[in-house]
Amino acid sequence: MTTRGLVDPLRSAVLSLMELTSVPILVYFVVINLSYLLLIVLAALDFRVQLRRRQASVESFGGAMTPGVSLLVPAYNEEMGIVTSVQALLSLRYPRHEVVVVDDGSTDGTFERLRAAFDLVPIPRQIPAEVPVRARVLGVHVPRDGRTRLIVVRKENSGKHEAVNLAISAATEPLVAMIDADSVLEPDALLRVTRPFVDDPTRMIATGGAIRPVNGSRVVAGRVVHVRLPSAWLARIQVVEYLRAFLLGRTGWSRFGALILISGAFGVFRRDVLVEVGGLNPDSIGEDFELVLRIHRRLRDEGRDYRVGFVPEPVLWTEVPSTLSVLRNQRRRWHRGLWETLWAYRAMVLRPRYGKVGMVALPYYWAFELFAPLLELFGIVIVPLALLLGVVDIPYALLFLSVAYGLAIFVNLAAMAAEEWSFHRHERWRDLGLTLVAAVFENVGYRQLTLWWRLEGWWASLRRKQQVWGVMTRAGFEEAS
Repeated sequence: MTTRGLVDPLRSAVLSLMELTSVPILVYFVVINLSYLLLIVLAALDFRVQLRRRQASVESFGGAMTPGVSLLVPAYNEEMGIVTSVQALLSLRYPRHEVVVVDDGSTDGTFERLRAAFDLVPIPRQIPAEVPVRARVLGVHVPRDGRTRLIVVRKENSGKHEAVNLAISAATEPLVAMIDADSVLEPDALLRVTRPFVDDPTRMIATGGAIRPVNGSRVVAGRVVHVRLPSAWLARIQVVEYLRAFLLGRTGWSRFGALILISGAFGVFRRDVLVEVGGLNPDSIGEDFELVLRIHRRLRDEGRDYRVGFVPEPVLWTEVPSTLSVLRNQRRRWHRGLWETLWAYRAMVLRPRYGKVGMVALPYYWAFELFAPLLELFGIVIVPLALLLGVVDIPYALLFLSVAYGLAIFVNLAAMAAEEWSFHRHERWRDLGLTLVAAVFENVGYRQLTLWWRLEGWWASLRRKQQVWGVMTRAGFEEAS
């Protein structure tokens, strides 16, 4: 068969595909980017409220009416930073809080560091099985002086999910906050993230705070003292991602009244609600997403009036992946968790009884979060192929690029403008300029890599391949001496 004999059938097939999909693909990219812009507008409106509240002193809502909080800290092999982390959490500006550390069978010196730093002694306390765990509890320890509000529970290794569940049972305050042991919480973050519980104590059941990359910033004694942009472009681009998705996106959904995801790294929940729904699902990959959806379903089924919110100003700083291999494992796991959770709660989709969650948020996540990488991959393959075969002309290809990536860059810039206008986190103009550059270059190479990794995670789930949790190799914070 001649070359022409091979090209003609291929050209005919591509032409047929383009006739069927060219307009839907363009419309899809327009709608997804316009939806992002809508979320940014909603977030900006919410930021105005936050700015007004910022004028008031933090102490004005840290009085006797502020509910107590138990900080739940699952720890596995965290000997290098666990003492600094716990000391920082104990010193948070909050009228009544305790720190509950669950050592998940660490094989390093995590517990020994804690015992030496806080003079821990064992106590004969029996932790109630309010949230069942499979692993055996090895002991409960508290500081000898009895004044420091710290509880350290040791158990056999069974994973972060069960460590959090055990901490829920060990907690004694009405609110619980899930905090990663290797993260840095701002001193007044707890006061701000719990403000909605003071404003609406009967209906508010969960809030989330902002998560930002700490790479490159200067940390002293568990506190971020200078915010700096990471030196590596891989981490810089993730700063833009976290800003758009974790800050603007969730603020927008919260403003709309349909927030369905609170990060497990920084979320505050009513303890009684977590006990009622059974805590984290130890068999779920997307445990934080699954938990919030389970709460929505349970309370909606029971006809209860409740609220789930997001507070954009309090920040938890965390180290983001600095290598492609670690980032790949993270994004594969995230998308797999997204698929498995959406599938598990598919019965809620387009069901009026679930309100905005069922009628808007879940369909959005199916269409624009789950299927986005599949449709984008199709577009970036079919359009260049059609251009090469002469099926479409250069103006159409430029239109596709403008809609798919030009609008995405505009969305990034709009998100950055909204955040900088509201909170002004960048201390140097140079960092702001580099972030603007990262917002553009996110769409060149990085975005295509992450969409492929997300499809890998989806495919692994469809094949029922066992999930292997990768190791998050950390460079560590830049601590001052």
